Amino acid sequence: MNVTHLSSAELVSELLALPVRQAPLPLPCACDAAATYQAVEHAPPELAHKLSVARELLLRDMRAKMLEGPVMASPKVVKDWLSMYCAGLEHEVFLVLYLDAQQVLIEAEEMFRGTLTQTSVYPREVVKSALAHNAAAVLLAHNHPSGQLSPSGADELLTQTLKSSLMMVDVRVLDHFIVGGDRVLSFAEQGLL
Repeated sequence: MNVTHLSSAELVSELLALPVRQAPLPLPCACDAAATYQAVEHAPPELAHKLSVARELLLRDMRAKMLEGPVMASPKVVKDWLSMYCAGLEHEVFLVLYLDAQQVLIEAEEMFRGTLTQTSVYPREVVKSALAHNAAAVLLAHNHPSGQLSPSGADELLTQTLKSSLMMVDVRVLDHFIVGGDRVLSFAEQGLL
């Protein structure tokens, strides 16, 4: 079930719903280590659903905080949102956060989805979308499923290409974030922008 389409009230209802009673699973034999690990690895679908509902509620709450004022006044909120958004993804995603002239969030969009090690990003599409959102500035972000935070040469080149392309239409790139596990690297903080 895709929880992103539910209202906040529906999400809270899902989260607080009583669990459906199921027949208990047989306990594994203490002498069978493989059976013990298998029981732990396979969380019940109901638990997975509740966790996805809780994650969606947290993302919405963090996003609401980003709408309260200039996003870069509190980069930690952005980093926390990005870390939560990318948590557990086994593929790369490229996100653009569109900001108005006061640097208040207009929209956050997952523009491109890739594989385990790469994502194709098309500067033309980023420019078109920034114009469609009437953005004055953007924040760029992508994840490294490996957990590695160091930007690659391709990451740095892409950032400069997007910065140049967006500058042509008077849209500023304020930062590019890389998410690796629960850590977030800021190009601006590293002097790479």
